[in-house]
Amino acid sequence: QVQVVESGGGSVHTGGSLMLSCEVLRSTFTHYNMGWYRQAPGNQRDVVASITSSSITDYRDSVKGRFTISRDNAKNMVYLEMNDLKPEDTGIYYCSNYRQIPRIPWGQGTQVNVSS
Repeated sequence: QVQVVESGGGSVHTGGSLMLSCEVLRSTFTHYNMGWYRQAPGNQRDVVASITSSSITDYRDSVKGRFTISRDNAKNMVYLEMNDLKPEDTGIYYCSNYRQIPRIPWGQGTQVNVSS
C-alpha cells in the first residue's frame, strides 16, 4: 500500500524557517499531483501548497511569497520550504496527493509550532 512519511517540523519563533520533507513509499511517484496540508487546532485540514506531476505549483493566499513547494521525482520526495513563519502557520502538516482519486492515506504528519 502507498504510504507517506512526513518529517522536518519543529518549534520556531516568528520569522523563522523550516523545511518539511515527505517521502512517498511503495508507488510510482511521478504521476501524482502532490499537496501539503495543514490542520490547525480545532480546524479542518486544508491544502496550503500543491505541485502537479509537471511541477506547476499553487499556494494558499496566506502563504504566497513565504512557502515554496518542490519535488524530486528521482527520490519520491516532496518538500515544503517555509520562511517568515507566523503563529498562524502553527499546525500539523501532512502530505498526500492532490485532487486525485484514490487519495494516498494520511501519514502521521509533522508538527510545526510558531511562537511570537
